[in-house]
Amino acid sequence: MPLSEARGAGARPDALRLDGVGFSYGRHGVLDGVSLRVEPGEFVALAGPNGSGKSTLVRVALGLTPPQGGEVHLFGEPPDRLRDRWRVGYVPQRAVVVDQLPATVEEVVASGCVARRGWARRPGAADRARIDQALEVVALVDQRRTPIVELSGGQQQRVFIARALASEPELLVLDEPIAGVDAESQDRFRDALVTRCRSDGVAVLLVSHELGAVADDLDRLVVLRGGKVVFDAPPADLTAEGVSLGIHRHDLPVWLEGPG
Repeated sequence: MPLSEARGAGARPDALRLDGVGFSYGRHGVLDGVSLRVEPGEFVALAGPNGSGKSTLVRVALGLTPPQGGEVHLFGEPPDRLRDRWRVGYVPQRAVVVDQLPATVEEVVASGCVARRGWARRPGAADRARIDQALEVVALVDQRRTPIVELSGGQQQRVFIARALASEPELLVLDEPIAGVDAESQDRFRDALVTRCRSDGVAVLLVSHELGAVADDLDRLVVLRGGKVVFDAPPADLTAEGVSLGIHRHDLPVWLEGPG
């Protein structure tokens, strides 16, 4: 169904929708007419070889970089008009931590609740419950009062995942969130994402080339190559071509780097 096709009365808008988006750095084209949608409650993965435009697409989708062509909508609104920014949770590929940041794990995670609650209101029981649950998901309950600068890189990434979860967003955009994270934490993270999709109706866009942990849970896989979408279908359609996301985890990276 074309993305521009009108939806029925009362239907919820897509959590994220890109229509014919283009972007270039000077003369170097990065995105070429990219169309993509993520519906409420849908678990979508975005993959592609290095340099395919994935991170640029994420920045454009979130309104961090304006598109040079086409349109972007978050919950039916252009990104710069979305008032309730807490509805979108974002974990960047590499979270930057200031060397002397005087904040504990719990304080960083708690900051994820501010966008939803507002600065004027004091944190309440609901905020504390969200923080506790987010820390449980990333297995950092015992480190809650540890200064974040004392953690390893993988642990710091888990803190920023918890921060995004704590606001209970309606759309989670995750750019290689589990790079450097141990296998057990990856499984816990996957379970949390699946629960939020299936039970809470949260939309998830996961950018990764390593999808073994979520292979059985994805609704769609979108592959970006040369700035264009070359595959957008359930993972089973790719499996039918002999590419495994789970059992033979090397299959997808090899396939991504192959000829278009």
